[in-house]
Amino acid sequence: MPSVTAREVPCRYRGHVSEPTSTARRSRLIRIGAACAVLLALAGYLIVQFTGRGPGAPHCRVTGQGKDGGTYRMEPEQAVNAATIEAVGSSRRLPERAITIALATAMQESGLRNIDYGDRDSVGLFQQRPSQGWGDARQIQDPVYAAGKFYDHLVKVDGYASLPLTEAAQRVQRSGYPRAYAKHEPDAALLSSALTGRAAGAFTCTTAAEATRPGNPARVRAELVREFGEGVLPGAEGTAAERAGGSGRATSRAGTDPVIAVPVGATVAGGGPGRRGWELAHWAVAHASELRIAQVSYAGRVWTARESGKGWHAMGENSAAEKSRSENKVLIRTAQ
Repeated sequence: MPSVTAREVPCRYRGHVSEPTSTARRSRLIRIGAACAVLLALAGYLIVQFTGRGPGAPHCRVTGQGKDGGTYRMEPEQAVNAATIEAVGSSRRLPERAITIALATAMQESGLRNIDYGDRDSVGLFQQRPSQGWGDARQIQDPVYAAGKFYDHLVKVDGYASLPLTEAAQRVQRSGYPRAYAKHEPDAALLSSALTGRAAGAFTCTTAAEATRPGNPARVRAELVREFGEGVLPGAEGTAAERAGGSGRATSRAGTDPVIAVPVGATVAGGGPGRRGWELAHWAVAHASELRIAQVSYAGRVWTARESGKGWHAMGENSAAEKSRSENKVLIRTAQ
């Protein structure tokens, strides 16, 4: 009987030996794949929870007019900064084009976030540099100051309103990527049309539950005055805002009344009373989460934090008195 060599044994029984090994390997790979899927799902959940960037997270949205109007969505932090940039431009009676240029620049430089880092010593919304004379780092990280400095330089550019956006922005910024601003022009134009009030009711936000916690009406008044200028709240309202300074130590009824009635008056160049009203109303909605604003009313329409998913909608019949008050004023009600 022929003998079987050692080399023949593995060959003869190879199928029987390798089959369970292959099955075990497949089983192990399946388990590893399932574990990875669970970890990825958990990571996604944590990102949504801690960054607030999930589909259902609080956000703000501007919708253009007509079929091809487009939509631009942003986080509440970005909306606050965008509204501040617009308000500062409005306080200087600058045209909508100037605000569009400023918004596109901040979109490119910081993503509309007030960051404390950047190339070399750049910081803030516009990535302005202390070493280049824009102010110290603390000043530059104040969005009102930063926007003001940007406009200071923009208005010195001859014919900036008629220049291509990317050229006007580059004349101010002196960026290493001079063509980068152009890609943001459509979104910036859409956003500025709403924030300046030209597109009525086009800007809305959804808010987190925290937005319904008690707010500070004195702080709202102080922010209105700081961003739009002293004329935004004439008489007792403006005086109270300046005295309160946003600290909550208001010294008059105007400083503690939860409803801030903002008169509709002059606005950015080319605007009328209706446009001014929507400019102020959109500003209030953009700041709703930050300033604990519960309700904004204007021109028979209302936005509320509790039903923020509905956006702007008509006031009910039971709101006749408030509807009448909101015809020539924007009513901002803080949460109580």
